[in-house]
Amino acid sequence: MSLPDMMNVIEISQAGGPEVLKPSHAPVPVAHHGQIVIKVAFAGVNRPDALQRAGLYAPPASASPLPGLECSGVVVSVGPGVTRWALGDRVCALLPGGGYAQYVTTPADHALPVPEGLSMAEAACLPETCFTVWSNVVLRGGLKAGERFLVHGGSSGIGTTAIQIAKALGARVFTTAGSTEKCKACLSLGAERAINYRDEDFVSILKAEGGADLILDMVGGSYLPRNIKALANDGRLVQIAFLTGAKVDLNFAEVMMRRLTITGSTLRPQSDLIKAQYARELETHVWPMIARGALRPMIDSEFPFEKACDAHSRMESSGHIGKIVLKVTQ
Repeated sequence: MSLPDMMNVIEISQAGGPEVLKPSHAPVPVAHHGQIVIKVAFAGVNRPDALQRAGLYAPPASASPLPGLECSGVVVSVGPGVTRWALGDRVCALLPGGGYAQYVTTPADHALPVPEGLSMAEAACLPETCFTVWSNVVLRGGLKAGERFLVHGGSSGIGTTAIQIAKALGARVFTTAGSTEKCKACLSLGAERAINYRDEDFVSILKAEGGADLILDMVGGSYLPRNIKALANDGRLVQIAFLTGAKVDLNFAEVMMRRLTITGSTLRPQSDLIKAQYARELETHVWPMIARGALRPMIDSEFPFEKACDAHSRMESSGHIGKIVLKVTQ
């Protein structure tokens, strides 16, 4: 398959607000050993994209400087050593960067087949959230059936995915969100209790239930000591972001006395090998959830490729429920 030399991209012209995202052109990437090139149909929009745009999250030295950590599309080139994928295969993939483009390259082992019954737009919503939720909630957090699970930001892309996966695993799901509409959306996805953090206290609500066995948090800041109080004895707190700050005073005596575990991770810096292992876990455990209807991406909005700035404005307004995607090519 012959590919063009140049492609349309959205670049970060300088650090700043959404307006610094500008249409531009760049060479079409080449698939090296173990890699595939994907003609991008849809690109997912995620918080790290906005942090990178603002100059707060530098991509790894080996990654594309273009934003975009997930996409759906069609395989148009395979590098040496790739045996699983063939030209024309429909895939969704976790990306090292570069998703805001017509073509992107990624390790072949980080791609997954587009699940039957899902649109390309829905498939683009899967990689970043599923890799993050499964690796942190299940592999790191050890969530088990019957446990009480609290996820903050339940109406976010991560939150809507975490609610559904935890429910499918048999956990009791609690979540926080910032409006009645968002709380209703969380309940519709399987949450047992959606807590409006603007007028309810998640600590007292979880304590009344016996405490959370596992908490997934991306808020940080003042939530850290409150999360500790909301945990059951032997509970686990998994931190995946710090939207309101990473530094806080915390009394670790309670952690010690109640045998609590505090851990966390970020996805992007992890090795290609580890991400490939996560992909295999997803195909084994999460893709069957999609097949039986237990998990389906919730799309908030779809923006034309050239309107990436509007997509970022929508995300940073925090008014969205679910995922935001860019439509890149037909």
